[in-house]
Amino acid sequence: MRTLCSSTLIGEFFVIGFAGLVAMKDDSLAMSTVWWVCGVAMVISVLLCGMVTRPGGVQLGWALQIGLILSGFVVPTMFFLGAVFAGLWWASVHYGRRIDDIKARWAEAQAAEAPAGPDAA
Repeated sequence: MRTLCSSTLIGEFFVIGFAGLVAMKDDSLAMSTVWWVCGVAMVISVLLCGMVTRPGGVQLGWALQIGLILSGFVVPTMFFLGAVFAGLWWASVHYGRRIDDIKARWAEAQAAEAPAGPDAA
C-alpha cells in the first residue's frame, strides 16, 4: 500500500505546485498567501508518504484529497484534478491493501513450506 499511496501523493505534490503557479495570476490573491497555502499542502503531501502506513495516515490523506477538491474554488481546474486524485487515492488504498494481504498470505505459505531447521534437510 505504501508504494501506491506514496506515488499518488508525489503526483499531488507536483499538481499542487502547478496549481500555485496558476493561482499566482489571480490579482485578487496575495502571492505570499498562495505560496504559504501551496507550500504547506506540498509539505503535507511529502510527509504523508512516510506516514501512510501509520495510524491515521490514510485519513490524513483523505483530508488532503478534500482540500485538493476544495481548491477548485480558487483554480477551477482543481475540481477535476482533485476528483481524479481522490479516485487515485481510493484505488491506491484499496488495491494496496489487497496487495499487502496477498503478499502476507504468500509469505505465510512460503514459511510453511520451508524446512524447520538445519536438520530437516
